[in-house]
Amino acid sequence: MIHVRFLYCNKQPMGFSMDGHAGFDVHGKDIVCAAVSALALNTVNSIEAFTSDKFHVSVDEEEGSLHFRLEHAPGKEAALLLKSLELGVRGIHEDYGREYIQVKKEEV
Repeated sequence: MIHVRFLYCNKQPMGFSMDGHAGFDVHGKDIVCAAVSALALNTVNSIEAFTSDKFHVSVDEEEGSLHFRLEHAPGKEAALLLKSLELGVRGIHEDYGREYIQVKKEEV
């Protein structure tokens, strides 16, 4: 199961963490894992390419983890990108159910 936490501070999106594997199908055919990974990586790459927001990111492919955290309150674009990621992940959660992905929102 993929465990996703969206991190907020004073109602501002500050980052996210993703841990685990969906287990929807075997490696290379797991569309749930692929979809969540694509959304997360695109969000990180977009924040890096299109904003001046500074952040920390760590990835462990073997463990299936990605942790992303902004250093300061987000600019408008970074906030939009993080909210878009949350929308996409919640959509996958709705379509594929609690068996493969768990989503939480956490105030930090």
